[in-house]
Amino acid sequence: MSVMTPPRSAARPGRASGPREKFSDWANAHRKWLFAAPAMLFVGILIVFPLAWTLYLSLTDSQGSVRAATEFIGFQNYIDVLTDTERFWPAVGRTLAFTGVALAFEVVLGMGIALLLWRPFRGEKWVRVAILLPLVATPVAVGMMWRLIFDPNIGFANQLLGVVGIPAQPWLSGQDTALGTTIFMDIWQWTPMVVLILLAGLTSLSDEPDEAARVDGANAFQRFFYITLPLMMPTVIVAILLRGIDALKTFDILYATKGKGGGSFHEVETLNVYAYGLSFDYNQYGVSSAVLILFFMIIIGTMWLLTMRKKAVTK
Repeated sequence: MSVMTPPRSAARPGRASGPREKFSDWANAHRKWLFAAPAMLFVGILIVFPLAWTLYLSLTDSQGSVRAATEFIGFQNYIDVLTDTERFWPAVGRTLAFTGVALAFEVVLGMGIALLLWRPFRGEKWVRVAILLPLVATPVAVGMMWRLIFDPNIGFANQLLGVVGIPAQPWLSGQDTALGTTIFMDIWQWTPMVVLILLAGLTSLSDEPDEAARVDGANAFQRFFYITLPLMMPTVIVAILLRGIDALKTFDILYATKGKGGGSFHEVETLNVYAYGLSFDYNQYGVSSAVLILFFMIIIGTMWLLTMRKKAVTK
């Protein structure tokens, strides 16, 4: 009996026999990147191209029309913007003030409401639905609604103040009160978003540390500040990161309530409103692009600081 041997052309076990098999092995080894590549490419194009075009415009004297001939002027637009103490730096201050004050109130109120909703109670579902209602409306609709409420003549807010004997307030029409009023609108609409994030973090916590502290005699405030809050810090920083970046970019509610330039005296003009006016009101595309690039750098810097803070907390 003769022993049958395989032909010399047969492939050895465990080794690819051709380009197709080699590609199949390579694709299988890198499948997670291949599946994600189309989405990553699409998002990259959506981000990289507008950013690159804005950066290019910021280095030119583009104005009047995007099709008009432009001249490369280097960093002159950035110099003009950074030396503008009448519009740019006040807009930076209002942007930071709007974001900081709104974010502080939203995080504190959000934590308080999340703690109230943490434990089950009667009518809990209806309360959660009521709290989330502000998120249903668009910012423009919210701005128009509060604009009617704060109307100095027919608004419900001044009528309510009159009932308790307080003089009518200018609210949105006052130079000193307009920014605070728009901050209140932002707090009213976006605190529920912070509540959702913090409530998700609270429900994921273990009950054992809190129960151990309760057995040791710690009161509610001690348990919150020494146990719950430290455990919640990564979630709190995530909420600050998400809401803070969004608050920095606030535009629609400001434009819906105050219009061009953030009001007659630019009382609520943030960087977004300022850049929009330069582009669509004055057609200063080069200067507007420089403002947007600087604004983008502020956002990236804020994201980096918060991310580093989150890493330090989670270590």
